[in-house]
Amino acid sequence: MTSFKDEVLSRRTFAIISHPDAGKTTLTEQLLLFGGAIRAAGTVKGKKTGKFATSDWMEIEKQRGISVTSSVMQFEYAGKRVNILDTPGHQDFSEDTYRTLMAVDSAVMIIDAAKGIEAQTIKLFKVCRMRGIPIFTFINKLDRQGKMPLDLLAELEEVLGIESYPMNWPIGMGKEFLGIYDRYHHRIEQFRAEEGGRFLKLNDDGEVEGDAPIKENALYDQALEEIMLLDEAGNEFSRERVENGTLTPVFFGSALTNFGVRTFLETYLQFAPSPQPRKSDMGMIDPASEAFSGFVFKIQANMNPAHRDRIAFIRVCSGKFERGMTVTLARTGKQMKLSQSTQFLADDRSTVEMAVSGDILGLYDTGTYQIGDTIYSGKQAIHFEKLPQFTPELFVKVSAKNVMKQKSFHKGINQLVQEGAIQLYRTYHTDDYILGAVGQLQFEVFEHRMKNEYHSDVVMEPIGSKIPRWIDEEAVDESLSSSRSLLVKDRFDQPLFLFENDFALRWFGEKHPDIKLYNPLES
Repeated sequence: MTSFKDEVLSRRTFAIISHPDAGKTTLTEQLLLFGGAIRAAGTVKGKKTGKFATSDWMEIEKQRGISVTSSVMQFEYAGKRVNILDTPGHQDFSEDTYRTLMAVDSAVMIIDAAKGIEAQTIKLFKVCRMRGIPIFTFINKLDRQGKMPLDLLAELEEVLGIESYPMNWPIGMGKEFLGIYDRYHHRIEQFRAEEGGRFLKLNDDGEVEGDAPIKENALYDQALEEIMLLDEAGNEFSRERVENGTLTPVFFGSALTNFGVRTFLETYLQFAPSPQPRKSDMGMIDPASEAFSGFVFKIQANMNPAHRDRIAFIRVCSGKFERGMTVTLARTGKQMKLSQSTQFLADDRSTVEMAVSGDILGLYDTGTYQIGDTIYSGKQAIHFEKLPQFTPELFVKVSAKNVMKQKSFHKGINQLVQEGAIQLYRTYHTDDYILGAVGQLQFEVFEHRMKNEYHSDVVMEPIGSKIPRWIDEEAVDESLSSSRSLLVKDRFDQPLFLFENDFALRWFGEKHPDIKLYNPLES
């Protein structure tokens, strides 16, 4: 029997971050393939074959070939239990991604070799940097023509401000891609070579022994020169700097052809951190401490449309979860029994009896949980740090197309709002529903899911961008509501104004200096 401490030390929990289309879902698939979790990798673009990516389980994701929800997947490899959180690359869903990044101990950043570092990657990288979590970089699509590897490293340092250490180095690229020079394992891995001849050993001078055909190629000589340059002028490898997020190990490869992925996984597992201590109002919580604790970082409705269920995703931060145990919900102080628990491979699930620090747990939820909730066992109450929330920028009025289907309309709206991708507001008196979101795509996903999961067609009427500002309840005066400063309530019945623009906000502030306007989402 392995001890509790060994169990915790074997966990590796990471998120994959990238710009849309850099190959994130494809890499996830290949990792699952190695973990024996799936038998054949599907790629996002596999529409004709009907073989979709395992982590894209929602209907709209299959149609569009993008990930819009963070999937959670678990597998075992080389004595480690790996938890992968696949995040949405699309910027309209960055709120979901930011919360997911709060639940991991390291991140894998994928960069498209042809496009380099793109806008969404910069944003997500900054969140990882802010949290000081280790970042491992996989430069993808080497089987296509792309930027020069030295230019990509320079871009990492200039655009992201992080130093890099290439664990391996490409020999050629595109049609002339021959393989990678593996600095860490001291070997060459040949592209499209037979299994037996895939790896070539290097001698003490860092060159291939004997008369291998690759030595005849000028690209091999070029790679040796570049390696020499990296050895002399590049950054030194430092495990400590990887752990504090100031140095990123870089791996080159091709997720689509499954080249360099296994090497990446094996090296990643050696250097990635086991579960780390977490901030709480009681100080840092040690993952090896016995008392169970965790927080809800995501809520997802209808993971199984046949059962209309909702799952709260919990990051276990300390102690051991055992099915049937009693915990306290910190927000309400109420005790509850955790009997319905699950773990995932995208939409395939199995009941879980036991989980430890670092694991991601799914709890069936009937409306008990909110995003950011802390649960704990033991007498000592704790609250983990708040999760980031974004202020919505776009707003629409929403109503049911069919008046007879009000029940499913209300149920759908309430469940989807609790997932945290859209915010719900109601007008005073008329009780009209207004939705707020960070990006347009969230409204499209909302409309699609209402129709497909709740059989409720909706009418959405754009009311443009607004600036939300909350007020204290005693300051509510409905006569102040106008088209330029609309008075509404949020889903917790807190009053706020939706201002038409900066001018309307300033004008209101000057005219009513006694009314304090604030934004709790940004505090």
